Amino acid sequence: KKDFTRYETDDKKLLLTKIYDLIPAELNSSNKRFNFSDIKKGLRYERSENSFIWLTSAGVALPTYNVSAPTLPLLLNEKSSLFKLFLSDIGMLTSLYGRATKLQLLSNNEDINNGALYENVIAQELKAHGFKLYYYNSKKFGEIDFVIEYNGKVLPIEVKSGKSYQRHSALNNIMEISNYSIQEAFILSNYNIKVKNNLIYYPIYMIMFITADYVDLPIIELDDLSKKAAKFTESAIDKTKEFAGTAELKLKKRNLETDLEEVYAKLGKY
Repeated sequence: KKDFTRYETDDKKLLLTKIYDLIPAELNSSNKRFNFSDIKKGLRYERSENSFIWLTSAGVALPTYNVSAPTLPLLLNEKSSLFKLFLSDIGMLTSLYGRATKLQLLSNNEDINNGALYENVIAQELKAHGFKLYYYNSKKFGEIDFVIEYNGKVLPIEVKSGKSYQRHSALNNIMEISNYSIQEAFILSNYNIKVKNNLIYYPIYMIMFITADYVDLPIIELDDLSKKAAKFTESAIDKTKEFAGTAELKLKKRNLETDLEEVYAKLGKY
């Protein structure tokens, strides 16, 4: 905290530190969405936007924005004032939880809620792999932990830390909506690989294999471009000549008709 607030004014230091310290509690809330009123009662996003942008630009925080619909392109459905705020490193998050929680994690205590930790790991990995982070939340259908653009399609990702990893009503709901055209979904948990229709279950460590797809543009040789340009130019010249020839013929025809009219006019006098 002293490092990323070193060169800021006292007022801004207090706000940045407050946001940073609130991240664990916000991630532990029911919907994990950052609540601005927890910073200060009545505070709106617009008045603190620069601080969130600063934390993101400094590499401290990872915002995951809400989308109104899980459809391409996700950017057009983004709600910039609704987001979850993860930390850029899982070690930073666990250090904020305190010594007691760290001891429970090291002893594999199953009584603690690992949901926020698991989601932070996934956010960190997806960001490192080049994905823009989104999530979906609807009062009618429920919440999807992450929604990304993967292989040219929308991919929902659910993160499960407990034994009930096969319960995902929100995911089932959006998979049934034909307008969303979602072809598959990933569920990440502590359990082994399993495929059930278009739902694919992976152990959480396999997030390392989910990488952003980059469409390779076709390589066009310069010689080919030159040949195509020359061919196009030659074709354009031929067309121009053709049009010019047609125009010239029309002009000659018009002149001939004018001459004939003059001849007929003179013959008419005699």
